[in-house]
Amino acid sequence: MDSAPSDLQFGAFSDTPPWLVDPSACTWRRGLDGVRIRTAAQAPVIAARPRVPSISRSIEVVGRIGLALIGWYIRDRGKDTSRAGLSRRLRISFENLGSTFIKLGQIVSGGDGLFPTELVTEFKLLRDRVPAETFRDVKAIVEAELGQPIDVIFAHFDTQPIAAASIAQVHAATLRTGEEVVVKVQRPAIGDRVRSDLGAMAWLAPFLIGRIPVAALANPPALVDLFAETIVEELDFRLEAENMLDIAAVLTRTGIRTTFVPRPHPTLVTRRVLVMERLHGYSFDDVEGMRDSGIDTGELLRSGLISFLEGALLHGVFHGDLHGGNLLAMPDGRTGLLDFGITGRLDEHKRLAFLRLLVLGTTGDVRGQLSALRDLGAFPADTNLDDVIKDLGLDGPVKDPTAMSADELVGELREITKKLLGYGARAPKELMLFVKNMMFLDGATATLAPDLDILGEITHIYSYFQRQYGDRISSDLGLDPNTEMELDMNAVRAGMGIGEEWGDSLTYADVRARRETIRKRMDDRRRKR
Repeated sequence: MDSAPSDLQFGAFSDTPPWLVDPSACTWRRGLDGVRIRTAAQAPVIAARPRVPSISRSIEVVGRIGLALIGWYIRDRGKDTSRAGLSRRLRISFENLGSTFIKLGQIVSGGDGLFPTELVTEFKLLRDRVPAETFRDVKAIVEAELGQPIDVIFAHFDTQPIAAASIAQVHAATLRTGEEVVVKVQRPAIGDRVRSDLGAMAWLAPFLIGRIPVAALANPPALVDLFAETIVEELDFRLEAENMLDIAAVLTRTGIRTTFVPRPHPTLVTRRVLVMERLHGYSFDDVEGMRDSGIDTGELLRSGLISFLEGALLHGVFHGDLHGGNLLAMPDGRTGLLDFGITGRLDEHKRLAFLRLLVLGTTGDVRGQLSALRDLGAFPADTNLDDVIKDLGLDGPVKDPTAMSADELVGELREITKKLLGYGARAPKELMLFVKNMMFLDGATATLAPDLDILGEITHIYSYFQRQYGDRISSDLGLDPNTEMELDMNAVRAGMGIGEEWGDSLTYADVRARRETIRKRMDDRRRKR
């Protein structure tokens, strides 16, 4: 094509289109606003606690997980490989229990820093190494959804999937008109299985309150609600295709051209099948390949972070499931986003709360941050924020976790958790997705830019937003546009649990060393018990 594709005026797509996107011509978008509303209304219904869970399913769950624990107790307990052995056995159990538990495992796999390293590493295998459905079942779903024999639509359709995950699997194909595509196909009967499993989880969740340290802060019943909100949206691929268009449009409005979205097909999208443009690039896990091709991995990371923050803070829409498998580094240094089943959507009230939370976090306004969290739904509306500040010691000096013993650190975490639960704290869906993405980007720094000066980068990004959007941010927050907000590095350091002795420089190697100190301390404590 001699000129830029016309649909780049609408959204951030590739420069070599297999077709042009015209949202008004996408037949699958008809009535989609109503579909989204009805889908959202289903979540609290299927997450409601039943009087009695499915007996057969409960027996299966207890049996498989119980066997994993017994196998670990007999073979691995007390050995150096204890946690790795348990993690592997649990991952296999989750695989055998099917899609809903696989999805739970995928959430755990994005929890670097929250969950044990061995568990996160093992559960990452659930992202694209899940047992695949037979091609016979895939073919039947594609033909039923698209209304034609598969060889009428596709000149070629790979029988083996590129990836198989919890809700669907993805196959490479070529249309009869010659375009290379990927076809996302939903697993058979997944909707019924998800609803059954969510009922069992909702019934069990109240018994876990305060009994599982990792789940205590999040509040297990609230986690079930969050899980239901997320997974019901993933069961309709028309909503995912709409998410692709919305994020592409946001990237264009912000002027971001370093990140783009594959084009969904204008007609070949249904509730259970999604045909889209195929992208070719390097996985974010293939750092060596990226560097050999001359890609600046540090700049790749920075542009990805900025585009993510701009979408969330300025437009209220962001990709909700960033991980290595959902990002492709293109040979020209740009990033291709994949898999839009989970997308964060903030109404104006929540968007402004998010904006206040991040901006005030860089200026040291603790009360303002708590107020923003309350507006996001992390605290009940009638929470006395002054009491929270006093009870949690947020008005005192920062506590450096590396200066605390393992017993002191555990005691501190337990006390904070207990107090937060007492205030009715919970983790809203949008906040969980945002934090999960930030944790992925934090972990990606270790491989893409290990020598990055984190404090310097925060200063750079703060200056970028001040320069590009200072007037708008001031207007959104009700501030005097003539008063420039200053970055408070003491507040930034306090939020990271470090003191002034670090100055204005902190590399990722420093962060990694601090985390390793804490990990070893906690491991020593466990061995002594």
